[in-house]
Amino acid sequence: MYRKSKIALAIGLSAGLATTAATAETNWRMATPWSGGPWLERDAQMFADHVNDLSGGEIEIEIFPGGTLGSALKVTNSVKSGVADISHNYINYDYGTDPTTALLAGHSSGLTPEEFMMWMYQGGGVELYEEYRREMFDVVAFPCAILGTEIFLHSNKRVETLEDFQGLRLRTSGAWSEIASRLGASTVVMSGGDIYSALERGVIDAAEWGSPEMNRPTGFQEVAQYVVVPGVHQSGGFLECQVNEEVWNSLSEDEQDNLRLAGKLSVFESWLASSYDDLDAYEELVSGENEIVHLDQDFIDTIYEETAKWEDEYAEDNEWFARVLESQRDFKQTMSAWPEYRLPIGTMGR
Repeated sequence: MYRKSKIALAIGLSAGLATTAATAETNWRMATPWSGGPWLERDAQMFADHVNDLSGGEIEIEIFPGGTLGSALKVTNSVKSGVADISHNYINYDYGTDPTTALLAGHSSGLTPEEFMMWMYQGGGVELYEEYRREMFDVVAFPCAILGTEIFLHSNKRVETLEDFQGLRLRTSGAWSEIASRLGASTVVMSGGDIYSALERGVIDAAEWGSPEMNRPTGFQEVAQYVVVPGVHQSGGFLECQVNEEVWNSLSEDEQDNLRLAGKLSVFESWLASSYDDLDAYEELVSGENEIVHLDQDFIDTIYEETAKWEDEYAEDNEWFARVLESQRDFKQTMSAWPEYRLPIGTMGR
């Protein structure tokens, strides 16, 4: 069980919220795509605990694993229809409805976790996010967990160059499924709970899922020989919490703000927890039986070039895509000054 943050409690107190335990007056059902692991057992629970704290115990959230409140890949539908009151979700699963979701979830050549947080909370991203979800999907949504840089592949085939990538049977989702196809892979979308058996049985050659700590409990390293890095397909991103519009509209403005605050706290704390745990999880891979493969720089450059083409193509005909892309590109330009006065991570004092 996630230990409730003293920071969250302090903020709750400063906002004048109730500090004594109370019997939950409202019980919400939370749909998720997750079969287990940190996204379900830590991050979703972290948000639920913050909501309970900030509501003075009046809102209690029951978390359901993927597939129990509708399709694991259609959580948005479960929330919109009212089957679930709230969700913990990955917006990229709605990529088939609108590719703008990929920009908000994180995509190849996108923002790092730290850049994403700054863009979201200081660069206008969170306002765009909520407006977009309400206008296009009829749900209220906001970030509630961070996504670290992912492992590029757990693979049974050695992939280092663009040539190695040709014909690779790859499990992925969202924008990368399209871009990877354009680069020569044969892509398939499946939920996380199906990846292990698909790798083990040879249904797929390779899969991407999450960062080192997210992948550790899945056992992918047990059924795939190669671990391919860096995760240029997903340098960072967000998970979201969605609320049914009718449920949201029944809340007071203060209660709505507290839900957003619970999301923001969860983003920060998930970033701390996942970034730190990634270090240990990756060291296990390095010292284990898998072979670590580093992508050729020419292949990385090709991925970036193809991604820019993909972005420009969708921006021509999709107003929302163009809005979000322009905002992120402007922010990237602002961030270009960082290397001028910041040392690379891990170099200070050496």
